[in-house]
Amino acid sequence: MVKADELYDITVVGAGPVGLYAAYYAGLRECRTKLIETYPQVGGRLISMYPEKEIFDVAGHRKIVAARLIRELTEQAMQYRPAVVLNERVTGLRILGERVIELTTPAGLHYTQTAIIAAGCGAVVPRKLDIPNLIEFEGHGIHYFLHSFEPLRGKKVLIVGGGNSAVDWALSLDGIASEVTLCHRMYKWQAHEAMVHRLLSSRVRVKYPYYTLKEVLGEDNVTGAVIWNERSGLEETIEVDAIVLSIGMLTNIEPFREWGLNIVGNGIAVAPDMSTNLPGVYAAGDIVTYPGKVLLITAGSGEAATAVNTAKEYILSEELGR
Repeated sequence: MVKADELYDITVVGAGPVGLYAAYYAGLRECRTKLIETYPQVGGRLISMYPEKEIFDVAGHRKIVAARLIRELTEQAMQYRPAVVLNERVTGLRILGERVIELTTPAGLHYTQTAIIAAGCGAVVPRKLDIPNLIEFEGHGIHYFLHSFEPLRGKKVLIVGGGNSAVDWALSLDGIASEVTLCHRMYKWQAHEAMVHRLLSSRVRVKYPYYTLKEVLGEDNVTGAVIWNERSGLEETIEVDAIVLSIGMLTNIEPFREWGLNIVGNGIAVAPDMSTNLPGVYAAGDIVTYPGKVLLITAGSGEAATAVNTAKEYILSEELGR
């Protein structure tokens, strides 16, 4: 028997930007709310991987640094005093019936009437290139994330990739690093068009299309790189002090399938009201999939509000005997 003080109205799994907004909106709807986060601080991947990255897709902000965005979202969410559990990864979910959901973490059990999964892309690791010397230079000039730009001040930097993170990092380092080169192997950019236009108008040396990293050079630390054009076979050796690989993430959402959730592609399938196939379980943010899904923080915030509203109605239906 679950004690009344152990049972929350809404438990949000994941305290990234979407999870924080879900906690805020749940408080606004006067729900007793708990927030569970894997990392030792709120903010999710924005804080753990991209704290100095500028974010351009948040409504009301021309641009905002990730750390500041998380600070403002945290202040917004905490005004309603949700319970916050850090350093705990939810490893299991069971429907116990009568609007009681049991969430398992290595530290214990959590009980809630409803759950909102806002776990980003699930467990992620950076995608790597299968090239000589790459692993040996990790921590010695090879980077997958930039927690701070300052260590690269005055350095020569090569960025590999053509998505939003790669382009944003190149633009941010322009003027900090002594020289920035970006190579992109695809003919089409994955980054937003306006940011690509800024990149091509900047001082960043852009090598595309069909250019990628072929070899890392150096002894104790990175001193150079060989980039090559996969179409023409042309190779170029350049001096660099650091290489940033931003070629995507490998995700693992299989644990959610083990919970009984319906997985389609790389996401949790949801209805328009953000409900999953499990009663009382909702999802929002990058972890969900549906026709027309957009991977934006602003879109995820709207999904979080929808999930909270649906969860609230689900709770009220029990209280009213519907």
